[in-house]
Amino acid sequence: MINRTNGRWAVSALATLLLLPALLVAQDVLPSWNNTAAKKAIVDFVAKVTDENSPDFVPVADRIATFDNDGTLWTEHPMYTQMAFAIDRVKALAPTHPEWKDQQPFKAVLDNDLQALSFTGQKGLVDLVLASHTDITTTDFEAVVKEWFATHRHPRFQQPYTQCTFKPMVELLEYLRANGFKTFIVSGGGIEFMRPITLGCYGIPSDQVVGSTTKTKFEMKEGGPVLMRLPEIDFIDDHDGKPVGINRFIGKRPIASFGNSGGDREMLEWTSAGEGLSLKMLVFHDDAKREYAYGPANGMPDTKFGNFPQDLMEEAEKKGWVVISMKDDWKQIFTFEK
Repeated sequence: MINRTNGRWAVSALATLLLLPALLVAQDVLPSWNNTAAKKAIVDFVAKVTDENSPDFVPVADRIATFDNDGTLWTEHPMYTQMAFAIDRVKALAPTHPEWKDQQPFKAVLDNDLQALSFTGQKGLVDLVLASHTDITTTDFEAVVKEWFATHRHPRFQQPYTQCTFKPMVELLEYLRANGFKTFIVSGGGIEFMRPITLGCYGIPSDQVVGSTTKTKFEMKEGGPVLMRLPEIDFIDDHDGKPVGINRFIGKRPIASFGNSGGDREMLEWTSAGEGLSLKMLVFHDDAKREYAYGPANGMPDTKFGNFPQDLMEEAEKKGWVVISMKDDWKQIFTFEK
């Protein structure tokens, strides 16, 4: 006697299995993105470079994607996260440096005068970083960084800085890795400031982080060997330093790169100069309600943090780089959004 119930179940199960690939394809791979041209550019690019029958196919070993950090993967206003750390660190170290109360940029920090601090320019920022990030072992510095991230919050959003990552970009990282890409951070930020948190924030291990560095020296102490962070700049991974850093630490030209400011221009140009299909994208901060809107390309004054100049917008339009509008292309910016 035929068990018709079991037969119907078997047919149903077989049909489900046959339809499963189509169902998976139909799933929204980037759920925090609106269905705009930016999302389509990503999905189309990934489909072409991962299809062995496509003329644009790229072997897994060459699927390299590079991402700026500040303003591209997490918020960079009202100031870079590392600058907030440096300011807090200077205040903590100030009792052992009484001379700072009369020296810039330290006086501006101790007086809580951010305008005066901005007037010290790049030199002031470098002096601040060197004073607050060096004369310490790499192990102790990592502990200080971890403790700061565990105890400090963003001044506007009142969330841990590690929660102020952009949800659509984290989804993009995961999507690329699911399609055989190796994802790297290539940032002007300090490499040893970023490394302790990149795995938890982005799924990017410390050996896939390229950033600015200070000189480091091997020393023997009573407890054993240590690496001391010296108050000397070793490498600045910004502007034309980014292609240099990519070549030095990655050893392959990326086929996809993502930035948000004039400091990322050379990285996108380097990616464009490679053979074959490539994807270049810039995050445009134009959503003052959910995050921030700033920069000349928004018709606003120049900003010290993550400046997006008008000529970068013009270059993107001319060269076919995709500009991601936070306002129009992202359904959700932060995970903590209601």
